[in-house]
Amino acid sequence: MLVAASKAVARDKLEALEPWDLDKLCAYDPSYLAGYKAQRYQLELASGFDHAKELMAPTIQTDVCRDIGGAQQRVLSVDTAYRNTTFRHLLLPVWIGAYRFQNKVFQVVVNARTGEVQGERPYSAGKIVLLAIAVLVVVILLVMLGRHR
Repeated sequence: MLVAASKAVARDKLEALEPWDLDKLCAYDPSYLAGYKAQRYQLELASGFDHAKELMAPTIQTDVCRDIGGAQQRVLSVDTAYRNTTFRHLLLPVWIGAYRFQNKVFQVVVNARTGEVQGERPYSAGKIVLLAIAVLVVVILLVMLGRHR
C-alpha cells in the first residue's frame, strides 16, 4: 500500500502517476540524488497509516460482502485488525515543476519512469467563450442549410 508522504504535491496527482515499478526497487544510494533536490517525508507514520486504512477500507468492505455471499448483504459494522504491519520509506522518481501565470501557480508532476504527466494548466475564459460561440454559429448555419434543401 503506497501512501504519499509529501504535502507539497496534491495526493491525487501523485496517485495518478501510478503504476510504479515496485518490483525494481533497490537499496538507497546517495549518488541517486547527487545534484538534485529531494523532499524528505512530510507525513508522520501514524498519519500515513491512517490514510492507508482509508485506502484499504473499500477493498475490505468488498471482501467482507463477497465472503458472506448472496445477492444482498447488510453489514452493520466491520472490525478490522491490523497485524504485522511494516513500513518502508521509498524515494520514487517524480519530477516536480511549477510555473506562475497571471499571478497563479500551476504545478506539474512527472513519473520519471513511465513519463506519465499530471498537473494543472491555465484556461482562457475568453477563448472558451469564443469557441462556444463558434460552435453555436456552425450549428445554426448547418440547421439553416438543412432547411433550405
